[in-house]
Amino acid sequence: MSEKPSFFSELKRRNVYKVAVAYAVVGWLIAQIATQIFPFLEIPNWIVRLVIVLIAIGFPIALVIAWAFEATPEGIKRTEVADAMPTATSGHTKHAWIYIVVAGALISVALFFIGRYTAGNKAPSPNDLANKSIAVLPFDNLSRDPDNAYFAEGIQDEILARLSKISDLKVISRTSTQKYKSAPSNLREIAQQLGVANILEGSVQKAGDQVRITVQLINALKDDHLWADTYDRKMIDIFGVESDVAQKIAASLEAKLTGREKQEVAVVGTKNPEAYDAYLRALALRGGQQLKDLFKTREFLQHAVDLDPNYVQAWAFLGATDSLVYFFPDSSAERKEKARTSVETALRLGPDLADAHNAMGTYKYYCLQDYDGALAEFGIALEHAPNDSTALFFKSLVLRRQGKFDDSIRIMKQAAVLDPLNEDIQINLGSTYRGLRRFDEARAAFDQVFTIAPDDIQRRYLKAETYIAQGDVDKAWETVKGVNVSPLDPSFGTYLTLLAVQRKVDEMIAALSRLTAEAKDIPPLFRAASHAGLANLHMAKGDRAGALPFRAQAEQELKPFQSQERFPFLAYSIFIQMEARFGDRDSVERDVKRMFRENEKDKWEFPNSESAAAVGYMLLGDFDRALPLLQDALARPSESSITPAYLRLDPLWDPIRNDPRFQKLTNSKP
Repeated sequence: MSEKPSFFSELKRRNVYKVAVAYAVVGWLIAQIATQIFPFLEIPNWIVRLVIVLIAIGFPIALVIAWAFEATPEGIKRTEVADAMPTATSGHTKHAWIYIVVAGALISVALFFIGRYTAGNKAPSPNDLANKSIAVLPFDNLSRDPDNAYFAEGIQDEILARLSKISDLKVISRTSTQKYKSAPSNLREIAQQLGVANILEGSVQKAGDQVRITVQLINALKDDHLWADTYDRKMIDIFGVESDVAQKIAASLEAKLTGREKQEVAVVGTKNPEAYDAYLRALALRGGQQLKDLFKTREFLQHAVDLDPNYVQAWAFLGATDSLVYFFPDSSAERKEKARTSVETALRLGPDLADAHNAMGTYKYYCLQDYDGALAEFGIALEHAPNDSTALFFKSLVLRRQGKFDDSIRIMKQAAVLDPLNEDIQINLGSTYRGLRRFDEARAAFDQVFTIAPDDIQRRYLKAETYIAQGDVDKAWETVKGVNVSPLDPSFGTYLTLLAVQRKVDEMIAALSRLTAEAKDIPPLFRAASHAGLANLHMAKGDRAGALPFRAQAEQELKPFQSQERFPFLAYSIFIQMEARFGDRDSVERDVKRMFRENEKDKWEFPNSESAAAVGYMLLGDFDRALPLLQDALARPSESSITPAYLRLDPLWDPIRNDPRFQKLTNSKP
């Protein structure tokens, strides 16, 4: 009596093992073809997924068929029938399956490595980016009342805020998209400029408590309309429209949302229509260039949280706004306390919201100089909103304050990808290179600013200053030839520097006098600094009598700021110089000590403080204290870092010019 064969030996006899191995190899080959070749042919992703599912489903079916049937020279027979037939399989036929398996395996491996390494060694093609990249253009205000434009801007902002939380999308920031009018005709060109393929257009019509929001999603590269919808709501029911739009955009672009992302996209900040309206008004003012915009923003946000004390986004925005006000122009303890209260409230109400962590990061950055803490908060915010270019930008600024300049530049460039037309990012990138004394790279970044905003010709002064820093005054003047700079423009200081290195003191006095006489909206601290600057210039001319009234006026204007917790560096620099020119050593020592204490953590600003202190000690005749500070400042990167060329050109350094130690510094490498 023959022994009954085991189950495993029966699997082997019925070729089930062979079929399993062959199926696995061939299945993997088909999967590689689907994943590597289908995208090239622009076959939709759902077909790729379907192929993989069918391969998985087919595996057990193939094993069952292998057990029940067998291939014979006469065709497919049931295993019992095949067993009764005479065996006539040649050695060649017997091993043919091995050749098939090996060939399939080799082809699969080749496709895998071709796909892996060609994908890793080339930039994503436009088609790779097209499916999941989007820019939301300004929404058209169709309301009869043009004052309702804020509402359209706010709706656009809210949709962007939700899309930014989806990690599977690339979302362009509002700062860049605001440069285009709503419903433009050249969508393809705009998409290419912004580095996306998909554009969301929309319009908002508000009449009383009725709101109509119309949106349409377009693949601008293919001119395909992917999705459109219209929402008719009463103001009391408007909440949640932005979330619905964001989720439908994600579905249209086949973006995958994690469970957390679905929850965060669906968050509704408030159900109070008046609080919501006040918040949208504040959003519309974001990015305003004047201090009055900042305080008006704060007014709307305070109104929003008064109406709804649980409005997380409004508390976060309010805290970030007060933090910015604390940085300038109100560095009072009361302002810092207001900022702290708001950001802590936001974090308590919304511990998992990016807005709350961004606000806390801003507070720690501007108010506490807690750079490690700020980085941690911005890191958490980016986990919840990976497309938030503002969080990336602020992270880069914090890294710069820590002296981590290469990391700062890297993160700043990442922010620029999501906000390619943001002048502020490009200016800061150029300023970082300038501070590092990498002048060619700085000029390239400033040239990009001109590309973004060709009408903003005053930015040419940024480029001109790099030539001054290298000692080429003629090139600097050539760069700004024909450009009239406003006294309130940030480039006005560079204009004064250009005059200074040519020893045109009278023209500097005329320019500063025009500033104080004509500029009505100049911040009070800047007005005080301007009068101190005029005192310095008259003293430089030897006109002590002409300087005294300006000194008295500057000191009087400075009194309201004496109780503030910090001063801008510019104010310290000008006032220390004025005090030293009048021989007021005690005031110089006091202000230098305070300036060093405020900036000791700030590796981007501290070398400037050393330069300002060196000027003060030099004007007091204390060269032994001035020179080590100056030498250290020359060796470090900093904002508007001093260079040997400045030492050679600026008449400010005339009192120490004949000192051999100073002359050695003027001939050192920048």
